[in-house]
Amino acid sequence: MPELPEVETTRRGIAPHVEGSTLREVVVREPRLRWPVPATLAADSADQPLEGLTRRAKYLIFRLPRGNLLLHLGMSGSVRVIEAATERALKLHDHVDLRFDRATLRFNDPRRFGSLLWAPHPVESHPLLAELGPEPLGDDFDGDYLFARSRGRRGAVKNFLMDGHVVVGVGNIYASESLHEAGISPTRPAGRVSRARYHRLAQTVREVLQRAIDSGGSTLRDFLRSDGSPGYFQLKLAVYGREGEPCRTCGSAIRQRVIGQRASYYCPQCQR
Repeated sequence: MPELPEVETTRRGIAPHVEGSTLREVVVREPRLRWPVPATLAADSADQPLEGLTRRAKYLIFRLPRGNLLLHLGMSGSVRVIEAATERALKLHDHVDLRFDRATLRFNDPRRFGSLLWAPHPVESHPLLAELGPEPLGDDFDGDYLFARSRGRRGAVKNFLMDGHVVVGVGNIYASESLHEAGISPTRPAGRVSRARYHRLAQTVREVLQRAIDSGGSTLRDFLRSDGSPGYFQLKLAVYGREGEPCRTCGSAIRQRVIGQRASYYCPQCQR
């Protein structure tokens, strides 16, 4: 599933091709996504200048004068820039085109867990966004915030960190990596992590996510290619997917267990 760095890299990759241009047409070939694409979406959004392309959590927001297009990549979705010469060469699962003056953005989603919705102003009050926690790279996210939100919580700190109502966009890979860098066991109850350790965790979350975004920089030139998807970045992962391999810090074997129905990876020596 694309996580926050993948979505942010997608935003950065497509923005130069559409910012300052006008959305002329939305072509919906398959409306049956996670939620049905509204029948009026094409008419609501056509012939409007794009005022900005932003991101909230894992949602891309195309800001238009009369409202907003809210795009989620789901589990397998991608957006690529299509050149005029190849616009008619459709691939399987090419469900939606956003046709701008200068470029066409094509949304492909094999599993159809993504979504494209119309959101009136202000978009921040849309039901999918209104209850979300702060951005992990924003000013509202720090150790004091995590400590305050965690008091009284008995569930695992990894589940707490992945709760979108607490903080957005910290998915399974980056939660595992951040907890390892912070030296915190993913199974430790969230309410039993100290303020000092939450300060360290908040910092490692920022660092891990920023490294992932920075690693995506070299993929930005690839958005004109036929696949168009940045995929997961080739980070030097410390624990995720490395069960049985030696910890890069202490040499102990990395372990894996299921926490909250998700595979979790950790070092039994470095993380307490």
